[in-house]
Amino acid sequence: MAADAATSPTSAPPMSTPSTRPRPATSRSDPSWQRAPRISHFDRHNKTSAEDTFRGFFSLFWIVIAVGGTRTIYNRVAETGGLLGGWQFAALISEDAWALALSDAVLVGSTILCVPFVKLIVNGWVRYYYTGLVLQHLAQTLYLGIAVRWTFHRHWPWVQSGFMTLHALSMLMKIHSYCSLNGELSERVRQLEKDERKLHEAVEELGGQDALEREGRVAWEKACAEAAEQKAAEEAAGGRGKASASSLAPPPATGPQPSSDEEAVSTTLRQRPSAARRRSLSPSAARTHVTPPSRKAEPHDVETLTWSPNERVSHLAIAICEAREALSSSGAAKVSFPDNVTVLNFVDYLLVPTLVYELEYPRTDSIRPLYILEKTLATFGTFSVLLLIVEHFIYPVMPGPDSSFISSLLDLALPFTICYLLIFYIIFECICNAFAEITRFSDRAFYSDWWNSISFDEFSRKWNRPVHTFLLRHVYATTISTYKLSKFSAAFVTFLLSALVHELVMVVVTHKIRMYLFVLQMAQLPLIMLGRASIFKRHPALGNLFFWFGLLSGFPLLAVAYLKF
Repeated sequence: MAADAATSPTSAPPMSTPSTRPRPATSRSDPSWQRAPRISHFDRHNKTSAEDTFRGFFSLFWIVIAVGGTRTIYNRVAETGGLLGGWQFAALISEDAWALALSDAVLVGSTILCVPFVKLIVNGWVRYYYTGLVLQHLAQTLYLGIAVRWTFHRHWPWVQSGFMTLHALSMLMKIHSYCSLNGELSERVRQLEKDERKLHEAVEELGGQDALEREGRVAWEKACAEAAEQKAAEEAAGGRGKASASSLAPPPATGPQPSSDEEAVSTTLRQRPSAARRRSLSPSAARTHVTPPSRKAEPHDVETLTWSPNERVSHLAIAICEAREALSSSGAAKVSFPDNVTVLNFVDYLLVPTLVYELEYPRTDSIRPLYILEKTLATFGTFSVLLLIVEHFIYPVMPGPDSSFISSLLDLALPFTICYLLIFYIIFECICNAFAEITRFSDRAFYSDWWNSISFDEFSRKWNRPVHTFLLRHVYATTISTYKLSKFSAAFVTFLLSALVHELVMVVVTHKIRMYLFVLQMAQLPLIMLGRASIFKRHPALGNLFFWFGLLSGFPLLAVAYLKF
């Protein structure tokens, strides 16, 4: 079973390097997914999927499933006199249901305590580094410990225990991201105030605001003139395509464009102090894209000071511009810290189907009630199919003490894989899209085309993007920026944490400490290296075959191992 979101050693870009070209500062809160709404692959409103030449087979598949499921339910009612009569799996699901619902409500409701905690940090009563950080991790450990202990106290079967533990882990990731971002922003505010005081002192020492801004404009005009000369030289040499990279309105960063995941890592790394110098266009230049007309400088034109020849002034001005951008969202609402620290904002964050907190999320214009109804019916319909498969194709062949190991693997491989696909569809296509519609959350790319993966690291990036994004930002990027680990070491730490968390779920579900799942997930590291062999690069279909063979054999192998040994 693959790690939810362990990243590959090469999935993140290196830290920014100094550039001499004039270019605008990049906003921390403007990842690419905020600029363009995305729709999930299996959504019928996805135009690409709707134009697929095999779309008729999808309709046939669901009709066959619906007819087969209805026939099985009819036979069950005729045999037992009731819909759920004699169904072992259904009995497990319904056992102690009210206590589970109440416990889950308390689990979710208790997360609201994050808001007063962040308020303490915002008001300066608790410093996030490092008192608040220690208190946050202690509270998170206690939160998870209580949830796990409660499942043992109630003596719930594996269905309820697994649900409670997984939901507790989801809430844990949400509150960690919420407290972490707000805590870092609170420290950013403190540093911003210090930098503003230092800049004011430096400006007074070096001749005043007007004089430094005039010097900054001269430096900016010189850089623009150099860029224009370079563009003209490239065009004269026939390099018109390359010349666009150095245009003035606005000149982009050099180098290859990063993917959305790489932008998330770069975003996180930019929150820490960096040696990168990212200058801004002056306000007048941003409006005209030509040499700015002579005018009296505005009292606090910090962007112009980023071009000051004085290194001290320019570094402070750049740091101030970056901090101001980080403290405000780039969306339509322009949410600023600490105005976001409210109960209403936190409740909205709980409902939004993402595990990474942002000041503002991309939103749709309206809510479609029929779309919510569609996803609700799809949830219950798919779950009924899942119920039938478990009841008729898994329970009757569950391995016992005398069962053959190979025979059990062959019996369980297909039904386990089908159940996995149905659970994936229920969670990421139905439930996530329903909550996204309710909250008007417009980024519906909760997964990518993981079924086309040719390696397990590609699969781990694609199949569960919410968890992948969380681990990418709060584990992978954090270990690189804070602990100065290499990308490979950070990837190993991410895999290790993911494997330990998965094994924790199995301990709660089976009441055993066997470490089978942990070993199987850590075994993905050598499998990733194997998947990068040249033969798989030359023949992607062979790599995809290798991936599916691993997925088909992994699920029954875990089931047999935990049940028999």
